[in-house]
Amino acid sequence: MIVTKRNSLRMAAVGIIGAVALGTAGAAMAATPAAHPVSATQEAGAAKPTTAKAITAKPSVKSVKAWQLFRVTGTTTGLKPGSKVTLQQKQRGHWVALPASAPVTRGGSYSLGVKLGMKGKNELRVVQGSTASGAFTVTVR
Repeated sequence: MIVTKRNSLRMAAVGIIGAVALGTAGAAMAATPAAHPVSATQEAGAAKPTTAKAITAKPSVKSVKAWQLFRVTGTTTGLKPGSKVTLQQKQRGHWVALPASAPVTRGGSYSLGVKLGMKGKNELRVVQGSTASGAFTVTVR
């Protein structure tokens, strides 16, 4: 019998709360159409933050002889492992892709082997899609 009284009290409480909710929201419900219910997983997916993409780049040397091999290393943030990063060189005011690319590792790092032939100061950067590192300079003697 105690179980029945508890259930009766619960049902009465739920009934009162429901009546109050319907009484206060009844006028607003009649004027606006019902919204589609959204699950907790849909809300969590919609509020998912996006990771900002970034690339860092550092040459192993500041100056090299023409066609001497050097390395450009760096880290990435927000790029998928296995995606290719490419070295670009500024030529006549435009960024031109060089035939030097490397995949991003699981840890987000990369390492490029580079040989340059244009003597003088070479402005370089590393890119992947629309994401680019800061420019750096290597002088070819």
